Amino acid sequence: MTTRKTSIRPQPETVRTGLSADAIAQAVLDNLSFVQGRLPLLATPHDWYLALAYSVRDRLLERWLLSVQTWRRQEVKVACYLSAEFLIGPQLGNSLLALGIEDTVRVALRSLGQDLDVLMELEEEPGLGNGGLGRLAACYMDSLATLEVPAVGYGIRYEFGIFDQEIQSGWQHEITDKWLQRGNPWEIIRADVNYYVNFGGRTEQQRDENGRLQVRWLPGNQLKGVACDMPVPGYSVNTCNTLRLWKSEAVEAFDFQDFNVGDYYGAVQEKILSETLSKVLYPNDEPEVGKRLRLAQQYFFVSCSLQDMLRLLDLKGKPVASFPDLFAVQLNDTHPSIAVAELMRLLLDERGLEWDAAWDITCRTLAYTNHTLLPEALETWGMPLFQSLLPRPLEIIFEINRRFLEQVRAQHPGDEALAQRLSIIDERGERRIRMANLATIGSHAVNGVAKLHSHLLKETVLRDFAQLWPDKFCNVTNGVTPRRFMRLSNPGLSRLLDATVGEDWVRDLSQLQGLEAYAADASFQEQWLRAKRHNKQLLAQKLGQRTGVALNPEALFDIQVKRIHEYKRQHLNLLHVITLYHRLRQNPQLDIAARCVIFGGKAAPGYRMAKLIIRLINGVAATVNADPAMAGRLQVAFYPDFNVKHAHAIYPAADLSEQISTAGKEASGTGNMKFTLNGALTIGTLDGANVEIRDAVGAENFFLFGLTADEVTQRRAAGYRPRDILEQDEELRAVLELIGSGIFADGDSGLYQPLLDHLCNHDDYLLLADYRSYLDAQADVERTWNERERWTRMSILNVARAGSFSSDRAIAEYCANIWNLLPVPVDAVPAGSVIPAVSHTVTP
Repeated sequence: MTTRKTSIRPQPETVRTGLSADAIAQAVLDNLSFVQGRLPLLATPHDWYLALAYSVRDRLLERWLLSVQTWRRQEVKVACYLSAEFLIGPQLGNSLLALGIEDTVRVALRSLGQDLDVLMELEEEPGLGNGGLGRLAACYMDSLATLEVPAVGYGIRYEFGIFDQEIQSGWQHEITDKWLQRGNPWEIIRADVNYYVNFGGRTEQQRDENGRLQVRWLPGNQLKGVACDMPVPGYSVNTCNTLRLWKSEAVEAFDFQDFNVGDYYGAVQEKILSETLSKVLYPNDEPEVGKRLRLAQQYFFVSCSLQDMLRLLDLKGKPVASFPDLFAVQLNDTHPSIAVAELMRLLLDERGLEWDAAWDITCRTLAYTNHTLLPEALETWGMPLFQSLLPRPLEIIFEINRRFLEQVRAQHPGDEALAQRLSIIDERGERRIRMANLATIGSHAVNGVAKLHSHLLKETVLRDFAQLWPDKFCNVTNGVTPRRFMRLSNPGLSRLLDATVGEDWVRDLSQLQGLEAYAADASFQEQWLRAKRHNKQLLAQKLGQRTGVALNPEALFDIQVKRIHEYKRQHLNLLHVITLYHRLRQNPQLDIAARCVIFGGKAAPGYRMAKLIIRLINGVAATVNADPAMAGRLQVAFYPDFNVKHAHAIYPAADLSEQISTAGKEASGTGNMKFTLNGALTIGTLDGANVEIRDAVGAENFFLFGLTADEVTQRRAAGYRPRDILEQDEELRAVLELIGSGIFADGDSGLYQPLLDHLCNHDDYLLLADYRSYLDAQADVERTWNERERWTRMSILNVARAGSFSSDRAIAEYCANIWNLLPVPVDAVPAGSVIPAVSHTVTP
């Protein structure tokens, strides 16, 4: 099919895409009237938010269309980022920042009697992720666009995302996240971009006229994946990439025969069942039905995404052999690792390739990022479940495994134990599919996400593969976008940075090194402290509104916000808080620096111990904050429903960043980077990216404590007995006895017994082993905080030396070392231009 060529001619500024205050104001009114059908006099604040969002989206789509046209004219290789999560955060502020029109929009809205800050607060956050994995994917999409790298993010359009968290009587309660309840003005639903996905049924084999074996999958049922696109703009560039999320629909939404015979439920049953697939992020996978749904979700979005890439290949008129030259597919953890089998299926069954050719294409296309060192977090699927849901992909996995193990046995004859460890099929007990093994075998590159993590990956969970293919493994340390987590969320600090090192730091964080010359400057330190004090006042105001706790902004803000998990050791932080409380009760005259300890994070709904830790945090907060003797000295608060939107207020306000996971457990972390880039000092173990942060900022500007990863391994191997530590540490015993007394549980002495029993008898994450070292480091924190000039100098140096933790650096490394991708600049949009409509045949 040929597409009509059109030219772009400069025209006077249009209301649809103009960037002046007048054009934007008129665009808002037009969208209010002609898209929403609202009179300005009767419009609600949310109506005004939607009108503004549609107006901003128009300006993004102008750049999006221009990007598509640019890439169509060139032989462009596209990065395709497959992730089960994209925790993208609110879009309005980020879009205004990318377009450079925030101040203009403020003027436009004031002329309409509206306030931008009020409208931004009304935006629902898309709950499309659980934590760091999804937020990393969103940061990478931001950097890909900013670096002008053509890219598509592929995932699932969950109707209900990560739950909203409410705290009731100290306990976490999960509330349905209805982020789509009032619509999503940022998305474009492309009903014409859809693909069928098979489930269940059986396969049959036959020979073609040339004697070649052919396999047909006769599915038990099918559903349809429909593309829902969101624009991803780059900062101060014309590139606008795509986040393509799939929603599930029935192939036939309505069965007229069932309806005619009076079976009204049966007439729509297929629609109901099919749409369930993309209903909720991460269903509870404890029951079998939850496991089945989660596996179906993963296969669904992977199959749709790969079919979409093959469609784009066809639109370019390129042979399938060129697929790896035009698409670089990154698997973000094991969730999309079924892509190895599915791409093989599409190439073998749908495109008619021979095995070796299909395998070569698959391996040259795919790359795998591992995000965990916890063996229990490496996904495996039971054979009966996999067989019943995905019979054809399972056959392909068997054949991949057979051929792979033939090579292993040929290279290592007689070492059957090695073959069993490397096998995709775990034969111990119930046979299971090891998805990390599948991803490693079918990818041309495997990377960890921090130097320590990548090292441990090759020494532990993927050791045998690393010895087999040492050149396949590499490291790409995670990074975060400075656009959202500095420029957008910390405007006061950003203005100071602009005035000191220039405005280009937003695209090149290495320029922050220029701050070092001012670290000891008294005038600059005062400006630095003024920005931090303002941020602390804002957080105190927001937290007070949500919890009723009135924080003292002059105190040390000691913050730990992240997913609640035992290995992240929020309860070690609590042991320090309770130790301070105990000391102050024993000695009311004790001189300590005023400290506000702030927690935040969600526990998985089925993770009982994590939910008990949240209860203990709130129990300690209620007791400490109600004690008059603690006034002005110690406060504790839990910020409910921690998400990207709330993080905008939290990271900039922190003085101290708690990164205290057990060494060897955290893959990387990105919260540690966000805190550092906003001027917080870190107290932490040598775990994940903490190691690199400490190396970058200087050991003297980092509060280190705890066992190293090697020491943790040695301690366990020697037979770790937490009661031995208890016997030697009287203060620690007193702290645990205080928890067991019921003082933090309204007198219920048995409430925290499961937690205490685990710490005293097992302590899997070595809290007690690190307790005294942690307290010593906290004492050093207090001494340094009391030397305010020294603390401020350390804070400035942390920011000055943290430039390498930008997601721009990480994406540049992926492009150079894994994807073999180059930027493709998009020409500037001519003033007042109108981008002509593009046929659906060139939809990216």
